[in-house]
Amino acid sequence: MIELLAPAGNKEKLMTAFHFGADACYFAGKKYGLRAFSDNFEEDELKEYVDYAHKLGKKAYITVNIIAHNSDFEGLKEYLQYLQEIGADAVIVADIGVALFVKKFAPKLSLHISTQANIVNDYSAKFFEDFGADRLILARELSLEEIEEIRRSVSSKIELESFVHGAMCISYSGRCLLSNYFTGRDSNRGACVQACRWNYAIAEKGKEGEYFPIEEDERGTYILNSKDLCMIDYIPNLIKAGVNSFKIEGRMKSPYYVATVVNAYRRAIDMYKNGIDKVPNELVEELQKASHRKYTTGFYNPEKIKEERECIESSTPVQNSEFIAVVTSDAKDRFVEVEMRNRFKVGDTLEVLAPDDNFRKTFKVTSIKTLNGESVDDAKSVQEKYIINCPFDLKKLDILRK
Repeated sequence: MIELLAPAGNKEKLMTAFHFGADACYFAGKKYGLRAFSDNFEEDELKEYVDYAHKLGKKAYITVNIIAHNSDFEGLKEYLQYLQEIGADAVIVADIGVALFVKKFAPKLSLHISTQANIVNDYSAKFFEDFGADRLILARELSLEEIEEIRRSVSSKIELESFVHGAMCISYSGRCLLSNYFTGRDSNRGACVQACRWNYAIAEKGKEGEYFPIEEDERGTYILNSKDLCMIDYIPNLIKAGVNSFKIEGRMKSPYYVATVVNAYRRAIDMYKNGIDKVPNELVEELQKASHRKYTTGFYNPEKIKEERECIESSTPVQNSEFIAVVTSDAKDRFVEVEMRNRFKVGDTLEVLAPDDNFRKTFKVTSIKTLNGESVDDAKSVQEKYIINCPFDLKKLDILRK
């Protein structure tokens, strides 16, 4: 089994992820997840989108991965029983107390141990296997060789999941205290302010109030700001090491990010299944089109230990294309309804992002009409729906960019 697992910070991102080829999505309710500032899902929505995943033959994993304090356990029993009742395919748990609650009060739920549990050795892996976990989400700090060792140490029944793409935390498997220390927002309970992305200076002990900027150039240096992980060129290596599920980070990212990254990895995995080991340049280039910092292979390849993992120039992500519109219904008679996300005009050339053969096809916009039939030259009203010409049979949830 090779699973492509995508983030879903809200229902649009979930639907987008499945449309572009994710086998499963991970998402959260309004409590207990590590992305409190994502939209997340009300309880009735959790049921709706677990059912939605199952109708597509996909899976839905619910994050319950906070590092829990005593007060966090209030209502947890009932919440876990609700997740079991609605048929969630698994819960992702970091805290051993929460894991005990799963086993005691919702034993039919499949238990996935979060990367926050910091599994980096055979003995931790065996402990969680004996505890009754069905999947281990390995720490990002492991090499491919170490993953192989862990794979050999546990039963073939237990699945291994590893992050393959997205933002990396400066602290061990995400257990950071900076946000809580500086702002009172606890990253381990879902409220990270991303203090690691800030620009820092140093102060010499004994010289109070005298600060020395750490400058790589005139813009400063973001010494705690990690590059983003990208492992699309290493799919065969990850599979050989024993990874069953390829996880993409990004519940706080845009639907365009989810679509671009899922589409690239879906195509790369399918190529591997068809005997193609080398990822074509066009898929590598795709990942430049989504919001990202400079890329790194992280800790997977120790021989690249001297590779800079910090993004020292800026904390601001970049991308090589602009999300213009999402298709809101299937194309008919060479026209398509879209919802505008960034301004476009008659005369612009747009590129298609789609999971089918329309991928990367381009066309020139020659007609833009409102839903009332009014012709306009400039689509500048955010999230307004328009009818535009299109020579391709685009499907709902396809994306247009430039």
